[in-house]
Amino acid sequence: MNAELEALGQIEDPGERAKRVNVLIDEHQAAITDLSRVRREAMEEMLASGMTQSQIAAFLDMSKGRISQLLSAGVKPERAFLGTGKLTVAIGAKREVNRTDPSDTLSAESFTAYELIADTAREVGLDTANEVVPAPGLVHLNRPNLVVLTNPRLLPFLSQVMEADPHIRYMNDEKGWYLVDLTDGTEYRSPRDHGEPADFGYLGRLPRPDGKGNFLYLAGTHAPGTLGAAQYLAGNLSELYRELKVRRFSMVVRYEFEPGNQLKMRSVERVTPIYRHEG
Repeated sequence: MNAELEALGQIEDPGERAKRVNVLIDEHQAAITDLSRVRREAMEEMLASGMTQSQIAAFLDMSKGRISQLLSAGVKPERAFLGTGKLTVAIGAKREVNRTDPSDTLSAESFTAYELIADTAREVGLDTANEVVPAPGLVHLNRPNLVVLTNPRLLPFLSQVMEADPHIRYMNDEKGWYLVDLTDGTEYRSPRDHGEPADFGYLGRLPRPDGKGNFLYLAGTHAPGTLGAAQYLAGNLSELYRELKVRRFSMVVRYEFEPGNQLKMRSVERVTPIYRHEG
């Protein structure tokens, strides 16, 4: 910090100096927020191990009232499952060609999935922005705090990235896209293709192509499955974080919706184990 203050003193232009100060304040506030999350998580683990708040207070040389305040008002640990800063949710768009003005549009299900993720992120103190990825689906994956929505039909490069998943894969044949559990060979073909009000979705954390981090990927066999994956994430965020922290993983969920209304959920449940990836 002292070196940063000295560097600020070397900036002669006051406007540039003020801009640099703003950047540093944002960076340090983000770091403080994340440190607060780690502290709260550590204290919750101490409570789970059998320590009382009074014992934690004595150990950390704080008052019991301060410990109680930090446990109730601090940043929720599960925030880390989503990211450490403002989230970007990249959504694959479909090219509507049977129009006088061909355009890229989002399905109602994928945009609803985005809104659900944004609401969930807001509850744990994270801002969110959406990014529409037009055809042919060239999404930029090498950036932090990224969530990607929609399947490889709209985002073709994701089928290659998913090869890093040793357990679950999207496949495509003459019947369309489907998910395969490589561990036991089970195929998950969408019930919607046979008139049933249900779809399958993929939820996982995959490596960025540059090897410098990971991103969350939610994708349905059809659009309802993407929403189903988002529903599962939103409804199980705390449990997923306790189970996985920020490790790579994958699973398949089944999303059932009201007949005639794919946005209205009946149920969502996991149909595969939560597969943890090595590394």
